[in-house]
Amino acid sequence: MLLDFTTLPAREAYAWLIGTITPRPIAWVSTIAADGKTNLAPFSFFNGVTARPPTLMFSVANHHDGRRKDTIRNIEAVPEFVVNLVPFPLAEQMSASSASLPHGESEFEKCGIASVPSERVRPLRVAAAPVAFECALDRVVTIGDGPLAANVVFGRILLAHVSDATLGSDGRPDPAKLDLIARLGGDSYTRTREIFSIPRPG
Repeated sequence: MLLDFTTLPAREAYAWLIGTITPRPIAWVSTIAADGKTNLAPFSFFNGVTARPPTLMFSVANHHDGRRKDTIRNIEAVPEFVVNLVPFPLAEQMSASSASLPHGESEFEKCGIASVPSERVRPLRVAAAPVAFECALDRVVTIGDGPLAANVVFGRILLAHVSDATLGSDGRPDPAKLDLIARLGGDSYTRTREIFSIPRPG
């Protein structure tokens, strides 16, 4: 099968991307508006970028009608955010927080998600997240325009909260203890419990 992405409609291209680029880690991003209203939303086009300086990225697609989402609007107004990682016990709440709410309505409150203050940024963080990265905005790169166009957010990592309960005997995160979830295609997810190792070449 060959797919000519130069001719595919955006929605069809999106369906093939999320169905094939898997598994995708989830950035559960908390932001704050200029008036102090909080926002929390998940994004699965997400990854680390570099350790020098420590930087991560996630992509915020526009709504189907071309409107920009609250996450990107908030970040442009208050250039700070927290990327919370999603463990299996929070999967349902994470999914619920992806619903489109009226502008200014808090997903923390609507979905019953406990929050705690951050140390160096204004947005709250998810209290039960095993890892939370407090970030300052580095830049936003806009790719495309209209519905499903992307706003790629690069964040400088200032501070990370890592639950001691997720650490192994070596003091590093244990994937099984983190028990994170990742996106597959459609409504499907996977967990980080099935693990195998391959030694690196000398």
